[in-house]
Amino acid sequence: MNDRPKPYHPPVKRSVEIAGHKTSISLEPLFWNMLKRAAEREAIPLNALVAKIDAERIVSETPPGLASAIRIWLVVNSVG
Repeated sequence: MNDRPKPYHPPVKRSVEIAGHKTSISLEPLFWNMLKRAAEREAIPLNALVAKIDAERIVSETPPGLASAIRIWLVVNSVG
């Protein structure tokens, strides 16, 4: 039986902490799972990976929202 999340599922809101501040992010379960695996692969906590992505997006010329930045980061870094 395939335990992978169904790709078409509404976003799920979760709380994360970035630089000591809590914020909520809404991502589809597929992206939450990818983000968790990416954090494990990089051997850092999920919050630390989100903070890293946030820092990268803030300095971009046209910063997207954090949820979009996470999705883009996951695709660009071929995490799957």
